[in-house]
Amino acid sequence: MRVLVIEDDPKIASFLVKGLKQSGFAVDHAADGEDGLGLAEITTFDAAVVDIMVPKLDGLSVVQRLRAKGSRLPILFLSARATVDDRVKGLQAGGDDYLTKPFAFSELLARVQALIRRATQGGTEPTRLVAGDLILDLLSREVTRAGERVDLQPREFSLLEYLMRNPGRPVTKTMILEHVWDYSFDPQTNVVDVLVHRLRNKVDPDKQRIHTIRGVGYVLRPIR
Repeated sequence: MRVLVIEDDPKIASFLVKGLKQSGFAVDHAADGEDGLGLAEITTFDAAVVDIMVPKLDGLSVVQRLRAKGSRLPILFLSARATVDDRVKGLQAGGDDYLTKPFAFSELLARVQALIRRATQGGTEPTRLVAGDLILDLLSREVTRAGERVDLQPREFSLLEYLMRNPGRPVTKTMILEHVWDYSFDPQTNVVDVLVHRLRNKVDPDKQRIHTIRGVGYVLRPIR
């Protein structure tokens, strides 16, 4: 799942991006409201964390413009302002939740997960991905194979999710790099091969699910 972070404070932005990535999310960051609005308009996100006091275009205006265009993106406002009136303004502008600074990352993560859970349960997006006896739960972030739990690292989980969202469809190394690492990467690097090898050892020791297509990439084929 992909989260947009709009935050101009470098330390807070780095803290948020690092924490969300370690929790298994793909993350895009914008340091001002204009760039954040542009990203939200061209990219599909599962949630957004928006600081109200960002330059060029404040967070309230960003969200108001998104809502005016019909966006239903779940949005958590961040602000140093803690009065009831400030929280009310944020919610009236179209925010779904409001968290004051300073905050604990564990609380922010729980709120983001709750927003995504509510949005997912209220829509048509599946909460579980299934490929034969392989099941990935997007809400609990648990994976089971033949009924047995499989412990995955965040990037392993992201790779498996990406493969399971594209069953039977070959995905290239470049596609995996851009999805799992969030930015363009040298397609000649072997980090994808290493990650696929680790994932195979955990969910596909018999090499019957994740297949290599020489010169193309990889494809997930569920066992029937």
